[in-house]
Amino acid sequence: MKTSTEIASAAKHIGEERAIELIAKAGFDAWDFSMFEMARFDYKNRCIIESSHPLSGAGYADFAKRLARIGHDFGIECNQSHAPFPVYCKEIRSYLKRAIECTAIAGGKICVIHPDNNKSHEENAEMFLELLPFAKECGVKIATENMWNWDFENDQVKFAACMTPESFTAHLDAVNDDSFIACLDLGHAEMRGTGTSAVELIHALGNRLGALHIHDNDKWHDSHAIPRSMDMDYDAIIKALKEIGYDGYFTFEADQHLSGFTADNIHVGIKELADSARELAEAFEKL
Repeated sequence: MKTSTEIASAAKHIGEERAIELIAKAGFDAWDFSMFEMARFDYKNRCIIESSHPLSGAGYADFAKRLARIGHDFGIECNQSHAPFPVYCKEIRSYLKRAIECTAIAGGKICVIHPDNNKSHEENAEMFLELLPFAKECGVKIATENMWNWDFENDQVKFAACMTPESFTAHLDAVNDDSFIACLDLGHAEMRGTGTSAVELIHALGNRLGALHIHDNDKWHDSHAIPRSMDMDYDAIIKALKEIGYDGYFTFEADQHLSGFTADNIHVGIKELADSARELAEAFEKL
């Protein structure tokens, strides 16, 4: 079982290039290409924030190539990526093909693209079916993810696209293509109000589960903490993944774990994430 982690949280402190280097040195097998700076959304003003980041400009392909070279130089690969969101913003949607292209340039095989939280599986399928021919040309699979909305009155999550087993499988069925798979965010599945669990979703998705976002929470909020630091039952989750024959990467999205570190000591936090990922991978391998 190979391990990976997102690069966005480390890149905030040290940039993407250095983040990939430290992720490799910490012991991860791969890196998850976070592309949020390609088109970052301002939720207050409902628009894209102007950015000088290479991914948002004409040099995006060269930047992706540079990151791929750095990964190769340090002996790790890009296994998957994460496209910008929210996709209900038309400007964000205009960058999704670029995200797929950058995934392919970096060597990734899966691009995670959120569904529109408040659209039906039929409506979201239209977007994914529009993107799939280009993704196939690039040799990239599209993975959609289980989402959530917040119910402020009851202080918990409420329904969003792919949140339940029924909604997630309906999205997969509506597209019905081998190049369209599931990325299960384990933490999202364990938030209060979902009416489901990570284990239930793992079994519902079965062999259509091709990617993971691994992190921990208090079974209420979207904490994105390091596994085994909060309340999720990772023994049961690992067992369920083994039972369905999961053969993807163990990809971490425990970005909040790095929030308390600085550029000077962030290598410590990255190593803690790598050690946690290896522990989970070894637990999976022993079953």
